[in-house]
Amino acid sequence: MEQIKHSHLQVRGLKLHVAEIGTGPKAVLFLHGFPEIWYSWRHQMIAIADAGYRAVAIDFRGYGLSEQPAEPEKGNIMDLVDDVVGLLDTLAIDKVFLVGKDFGALAVYLVAVLHPTKVSGVITLGIPFLLPGPNAVQSHMLPKGFYITRWQEPGRAEADFGRLDVKTVIKNIYTLFSSSEVPAATRDDEEIMDLVDPSTPLPPWLSEEDLAAYASLYENSGFRYPLQVPYRSMRTDLGIPDPKVTAPTLLIMGEKDYVLKFPGMEDYIRSGQVKHFVPNLDIVFIEEGNHFIQEMLPQQVNELIVKFLNNHMN
Repeated sequence: MEQIKHSHLQVRGLKLHVAEIGTGPKAVLFLHGFPEIWYSWRHQMIAIADAGYRAVAIDFRGYGLSEQPAEPEKGNIMDLVDDVVGLLDTLAIDKVFLVGKDFGALAVYLVAVLHPTKVSGVITLGIPFLLPGPNAVQSHMLPKGFYITRWQEPGRAEADFGRLDVKTVIKNIYTLFSSSEVPAATRDDEEIMDLVDPSTPLPPWLSEEDLAAYASLYENSGFRYPLQVPYRSMRTDLGIPDPKVTAPTLLIMGEKDYVLKFPGMEDYIRSGQVKHFVPNLDIVFIEEGNHFIQEMLPQQVNELIVKFLNNHMN
C-alpha cells in the first residue's frame, strides 16, 4: 500500500484526490461506488501494476479527499463523467481502460458512450449497463422502505446517519450491502440504520484498519454530495436517445449481490437484453461473490481483470 502515490490534481475547477501506482504504457482508471472510495480498489491497483499497467483511482468530487463542488445539491452523474474526461486530459492519457463498481459503473458506461475514442475497454462490477433516468431502478416495484427511496427523501438520510458516528454508518452500510437481500425498512418509523444489529461483526475480508480508512475519508467529506450523486440525481434524464458501448466490456457479478434482486435485473443480465446496449459484452458470475466482490474475492477479480486487459491491449 505504501507504494501507492497520492496527489491532488486540478480538474474542472476542483482539486481531485488521485491515487496512482505503476508505470506501464497502458492506463487503467478505477471509479468507486458508495460507501466506497479510492481505497476500495487497493487490491486491484497493486495487482494490475504488478502486471505492467498504470493504475489510477480517484475520490469523486465531493467524496473523501477531493474538494466539494460549490453547489452540491445541483450535482448529477454527468459532472463525474466530465471530471473523468478532464482528468484523462490532465494526466495526458489518450486512451484508458475503465473499471467501475456500483454507481461508478454508471459513470464508466457514460464515458464509454459519449467519448468512445478515449476508451480501450470497460470492466464493471455489480452493475450492468443502466442509463440514469426515471426508469433506471424500478423503485415502485420495491418495498416503500427501499433504501434508495429513503435516501432520495431530502433530510431523511441526514437525520438517520446523524444519530451515529461516521465509522458506524460506514460499517452499517457495508453490513447491509453484503447481504443477498435488498436493504429495505419494513415500517415507516424504521430507518435504514435501524436494520443493522450493532453487535454484527465485520465481514472477514474487511479489517478494522480498512473500516478506519473508510471512516477517515468520509469524515473528511461527509455525506452531502454522496446523497446527491448518485441517489437524489439518479432520476435525471440525461437525454441520450440510443446509447451504445462499443468498447470490449466485461461484467463481473457476484451471485449473492443484492442488486440481482432488483426487479427485472437478473433477467436483464442473463437473457442478454443488456447486450442491446453493450454488444461486445462478456459476463462472469462468481458464485460466492456479494456486492463488494473486489474486496471479498480479490484474487479471482484480479485474475479476471488482468486477463481482460491482456486480451485487449491493442
